[in-house]
Amino acid sequence: MGSTGNTLVVRVPAGQPPQLVQEQYPLPSPNAGQVQVKVSHVAQNPTDVQCFEVNAFEDGAVLGCDFVGEVTELGSGVTRLANGDVVAGLIWGGRRGQVPGLGGYSEYTVADQQISFKLPLGISKAQASTVPLAAATAWLALFSKGCLNLDRSSVTDTIVLVWDGSSSVGLYTIHLASICGFDVITTCSPRNADLVQSCGAKHVFDYNDPKVIEHITQAAPNLQHIFDTIGNTTSSSIASRALGDRKGNLCTVRPGKANTELVTPNTHVTDILVWTAFLKDHRYAQFHWPASLEDHELSRELFENLPTWFEQGLVKPNKPRVLQGLQAVTNGLQEYRDGIVSAYKIVYKL
Repeated sequence: MGSTGNTLVVRVPAGQPPQLVQEQYPLPSPNAGQVQVKVSHVAQNPTDVQCFEVNAFEDGAVLGCDFVGEVTELGSGVTRLANGDVVAGLIWGGRRGQVPGLGGYSEYTVADQQISFKLPLGISKAQASTVPLAAATAWLALFSKGCLNLDRSSVTDTIVLVWDGSSSVGLYTIHLASICGFDVITTCSPRNADLVQSCGAKHVFDYNDPKVIEHITQAAPNLQHIFDTIGNTTSSSIASRALGDRKGNLCTVRPGKANTELVTPNTHVTDILVWTAFLKDHRYAQFHWPASLEDHELSRELFENLPTWFEQGLVKPNKPRVLQGLQAVTNGLQEYRDGIVSAYKIVYKL
C-alpha cells in the first residue's frame, strides 16, 4: 500500500470561486477507536453542494460524508471491526480542524467504529453508502432531546408528519419512526407516493396541492410533531400550519434553524446537526453545538441495529444512481443544483 492516495480537494484560487481538483494526499492514520478505510463508494449529500458553493471550509478541504470501503488499518482500542471488514461510515467531510485531506471523496479515509456498521447480507456497497448520514439525521431528529424528542416508551396515538418523505432523509425517517411504532404521515410528489407508502407512511399528500394542509389536519387533527427534511424558504412555514392552533414541535433539517422565521407562532422550532453523533464540540459560523453524550449514545444504538434491520427488511436503503470515479463529482453536484434528483441518491464508485 502506497503512502498517498487520490483525493478530490477544494481549492480556492484568489478572486475565483471554489474548484474541485484531484490531488495526492498522505493516507490518514486512524486515531483511537477509528479504522482506516480504503473507499469503494461515496454518496453525495446536499451538504456537499451547499458547503462547496459557499466555500464553507478552508482551502484544501475534502468533502464527502458517507462512504463504504474495506478496513485496512486499526486504531488503538478498536474491538468492533477488523482488517478486511467492509463497512459503511459517517464522517464530517470538509470540517475545519480535520486531518488534511480527510473526507469521503478520497481513496482512503477513516471511520469511527461506533458510527459505522459492517455490511449485512442483501445490501450492496452502493446502497449501503446512502445510509449513514441520512439515517443518523433521521434518528437524531426523531429522538434527540434537542429535536423532536419522541418518547419510544409511549407511542400510542403519536403521529409524525415528515415533510417530503421521498427525500433521502425522509425515507429513512419513515422507516425508523415506523419501526419504533409511530404513525407517519408524509408529503411528496405524487410520482413517489407508492415509494413512501412502501416505507411505512400511513397517509401521503401532495405538497403542491393548495389544500395539502387541510388534508393533513383531517388525517391528523391532533398532530404535534413535524420533521421538515427539506428546509427551504417555504417548507417549514407551510408545514407548521398543519399544527392548527395547537402548540407543537417542528424540527428542521437545516442547522441554525434557517428558513423558519415564518412558522406559526405556536410552533416550537428545533434543528438537527448530525455531527452531534460524534462526542465532540462543533462550531460553524456563529453557531455552537456542544458535545452531547446522549446524541452519541443514540447514534451508537442506531449503527448497532442497522445491520439487523436491513437483514430483516425493516429498513430498505435508498436507491443509488452510480457514477464512475471522482471525476464525475462535478456533474453530480450540478445534477443536484438542477433539481432533478428525486427518490434516488448519487453515489460515486471509486
